[in-house]
Amino acid sequence: MAGKAPAPGKKRRRKKKLRLSLKSSKMKKTDSYSDGLGWSTDAGRTLSEPDKPRAPDTIRHQCEMCGSIMKVPKPKKAKYTITCPHCENQKSFV
Repeated sequence: MAGKAPAPGKKRRRKKKLRLSLKSSKMKKTDSYSDGLGWSTDAGRTLSEPDKPRAPDTIRHQCEMCGSIMKVPKPKKAKYTITCPHCENQKSFV
């Protein structure tokens, strides 16, 4: 179907077609953007570096009564108690 014919003496207007393209294609190749805020190129940890060795999650403790050596999980508090499984001796640390 065709649209209505224009009235006599009036010209028909054409719709402009919009060209949608990226603006960067019209930018000059000599233009360059360099902003180094927040990015440090001279120092810092890169992904290829190996992780540093962690401290062990257990500590070794020797019982005063029987002399057995126990591996005990690292305490999370400053005040803790260790009980020997062989002689049931208790040692408190403050």
